[in-house]
Formats: sequence, C-alpha cells, structure tokens
Amino acid sequence: MAEIDTTLVRHPEDAVQIHTSYQTYARHKKLVLVVEILILVILTIVALCCGSSGLSLQAALAALVGQGDAQTLNIVWKLRMPRILTALLGGFGLALAGCAFQSVLRNPLASASTLGISQGAAFGAALAIIVFGAGSTVSSNVADAVNISNPYIVTACAFAGAMLSTGVVLGLSRFRQITPEAMVLAGVALSALFSGGTALLQYFASDVRIAAVVFWTFGDLGRTSYTEVGIIAIMTAISALFFLLNRWNYNAMESGETSALSLGVNANRVRLASMVVGSLMAATVVAFVGIISFIGLIAPHVMRRFIGNDYRYLLPASALMGAIMLLASDLFARMIIAPVILPIGAITSFLGAPLFLYLLFKGVSAR
Repeated sequence: MAEIDTTLVRHPEDAVQIHTSYQTYARHKKLVLVVEILILVILTIVALCCGSSGLSLQAALAALVGQGDAQTLNIVWKLRMPRILTALLGGFGLALAGCAFQSVLRNPLASASTLGISQGAAFGAALAIIVFGAGSTVSSNVADAVNISNPYIVTACAFAGAMLSTGVVLGLSRFRQITPEAMVLAGVALSALFSGGTALLQYFASDVRIAAVVFWTFGDLGRTSYTEVGIIAIMTAISALFFLLNRWNYNAMESGETSALSLGVNANRVRLASMVVGSLMAATVVAFVGIISFIGLIAPHVMRRFIGNDYRYLLPASALMGAIMLLASDLFARMIIAPVILPIGAITSFLGAPLFLYLLFKGVSAR
C-alpha cells in the first residue's frame, strides 16, 4: 500500500481521515510484528531452560554471558544454542521462501514440499547413504543407534537433489513457458518422481542403510554445529534482503501481471529470481536438518489472517511466525516424552496439518 497523496483529495477533512486510517493500518501491522518478537524471545528463553539437565532460568541466563560452571556453559552453548539458532533461522528461511513462492506463483499451496524441493533433497540424501555408503550404525549402551558416518556427503547430495528439482521446474517455465499454476503441478509430479526414486533405492539397500535414510528424513535440528548455523544464517540474510527489496514488486503482482507491467514490474523476471533465491534458501535448510514439513506453507497463511497481503509487513511477519512455529515444535519434540527427542519433521506435520485444514475451512484468501 503506497503513501496517500493528499493533494489528490478534494476536501481537507477527507485527507485527514485518510491519513488517520493509514496510520491506524500501519500501527496495527507493526503491533503484530512486536507481539511476534516478544513471543519469540519468550520461547527462546524457555528453550534454553527446558531439558533433561534441569537448568534453572537464572543459570541459563548467566551462562549466556559466560558465567557458571563448565557443565552449564557446555549445555547452553554447545548443545542448546546451536539447536535454538537452527530452529530460528530454519523457520525464518522456510517461511520467507514459502511466502515468496505463494506470491510469485499466485498459488496458496506453493512451498518447498509441493515444489519437489524437499523430496529432491531426500532422494539426494538416500543416494549418498545407499550408493556412496554415508550411513552406518553406532552401538550404544541402550540400543543400536543409527548415525550418518559422512554428513558432508549427505548434505551436499541433498542440496544437489533439491536444486535439481528446482532446475527442472525453472527450466520448464523458461523454455516451455508454462504458467505459474502449472509450475506447482510440475513440482507435485517431481515430488512423486523423487519419492519413487527414494523408495527404489531403499528396496535394494540393506536394513542398516534403509534405517539411515529414514533417520535422515525424520529431520533433526540437533545435527548442526556453529559452522552449519553460520551457513544457514548467511543464506537467510541474503534471501531476506532480496525478498524485502522486492516487497513492492510482490504488492504490484497481487493485482495481476498486466497491472504489474503497467507499474513497471517485469513479473517474469521477478518470478524467476524469487524462485531461484527461495529454492536456494529452502534447499540449504533441508540439506542440513532434513525434511521439515508445513512451516513454509502454514506460516504465511496464518499471518495473512492478521495483516493481509501487504508484503512490506507480510514477509517479516511470516518469517517470524515460521521461527516461532519451528522453535515451538522443537520444544514440544524435546519435552513431550523427555529425555527422548521426537523427530521434528513428524511434529511439524502433526501440528501443521490440522492447522492448515482449519485455515482451509475458515477460508484462505483467494489468490
């Protein structure tokens, strides 16, 4: 929504009324963002304190500034903080990508999952584990635990698989000139293709490697160290900057490509660039932590019900909601049957699917 040009209003009292309405409109959007930030801060503090070690709030906060015994510092900085940062950055990035996909493809179901990005990553990971032998078992005192013996190969192959799916969809849009709606259908077809390929690889694999593939697809925020967190943070920052710089273009495209063109927006160019950046963002997160469902799909829809389709506010609001949802899901996964940590992918699916059905029945805004 552009600033109001009061010189075009005939009566001064009308100009004052419009200006007041716009201020109320903007104030409401900013209030929503502030509330999201407060919720995120509270969840982060809770995530720092909750766990099987029983750290108090005071001990956890003291450890943040380097105070406390070695065990407390180790728990906070080496175990919990990388996991929390991964949840924050991963949810932020997936929701941003999902919001951009839904805008440029004009489809409320567009996300990393429906475009085949997640399934492509799963196929790449399965290829690394089964064909290249990157999965193994590690015996523990309790039970045989599955572990990835070479996570870098798995991550690289997962990223390559995700980008392969994106490349096919973008190639179809570029050379066959398919519609944005058909791009989502192409993504669904690729999802089925990669899922079939993953199942075929598992059919010929040993039980150990099948278990390793299943373990990877569960999703796990605890796989990342500060190195991986740094990579995700850099990609998230670049993506966020790109999407925010294009916020006015997304607003223009809401009225259709013809209207966008009349405003000087090249919809095809914006769509292609947004797809590339969003896919890189989603592929980076999925490659490091595994399949995380529904975050990129649900977060933008939740925030549309609060602040509408103004992308100046919808983009940051969706990103914050994605971080809230993923961090809350991880907290739930860690605490529901502690000390066992449930797979984060299953939790986001269990929480996301009913919420999506609720939004569907309540009426998602038509695109």
